[in-house]
Amino acid sequence: MKPTVLIVEDNEDLAFNLRLMLEANNFEVKLAFNGKEALRVLQEAEDLPEVVLSDIMMDEMDGYELFKKVYNNPEWINIPFIFLTALNDPEEIRRGKRLGVDDYLTKPFNEKDLLAILKGKIGKYRRQKELNKKLSPVLDELRKSQELHQEKRLELNEDHILVIMSWDDKIGPKLESIYPKEKEVSFSVEKIGINLFQSATLIYGQGHILNPEGILLNLENINQNAYAYFDSFPQEKKRAKQQQFMLALIAPNISYFDSLKIKEVFEDLSEQIKQQKNFAIKPFWEEITEIISFRN
Repeated sequence: MKPTVLIVEDNEDLAFNLRLMLEANNFEVKLAFNGKEALRVLQEAEDLPEVVLSDIMMDEMDGYELFKKVYNNPEWINIPFIFLTALNDPEEIRRGKRLGVDDYLTKPFNEKDLLAILKGKIGKYRRQKELNKKLSPVLDELRKSQELHQEKRLELNEDHILVIMSWDDKIGPKLESIYPKEKEVSFSVEKIGINLFQSATLIYGQGHILNPEGILLNLENINQNAYAYFDSFPQEKKRAKQQQFMLALIAPNISYFDSLKIKEVFEDLSEQIKQQKNFAIKPFWEEITEIISFRN
């Protein structure tokens, strides 16, 4: 299936030239000439675009406002967003990065660079969809099991649980730490973590988590969200010559903007793991608590 790109550009000549270039490279293209039109395209689309390529300075709803609206919609939250603009102001670039824009290209752009970025972002988007698809039946079985045994669902007192798992060559995903340690929910959370890690390994390949990657997932079967962060460090004794691990937060509601800040916490936690130091998980959970509490 052809990858689909939504171009949002108020310069019609540039929009049509982009369309021709992308169609010539086997992309399907949808066009919108301002932010409001782009929202309408997204709302009416049977199949959502796999990346949004948007100008910033537009009369009817600029790119920044469009970006905020896209990422506040849970159905669109994982669509990669790339700013394409004539502005080369460092402050504008920093503003876009602070918002969490995936990439920022200035005009005139190099066709080869644009195609490479689109390919990378669409690949990640499809991996996220595949991961959700693989997890769905597992989570559905978990939900049914909880209902059958009248177990407590993931209606957590603390609202969110932090999980650390490593990959063991003999048993696969291994729970290393969980916080808070609540007996009523720890088994279910561990099972979710195991299946999340297993599914990710099937998609990325065993021994191929070479660079850190974070994924925001909607676990709709159990009315939860998860932000999972995969990383690794060299380990000669391991089959893949690396120790893979996963950090995950499971909570009723994690917005895209939450995930950007949670990623920073996970990067710090990941460094502690890579240095193989002893550390307490609670301070990292408390830092995440501040992020989510501030939003609420």
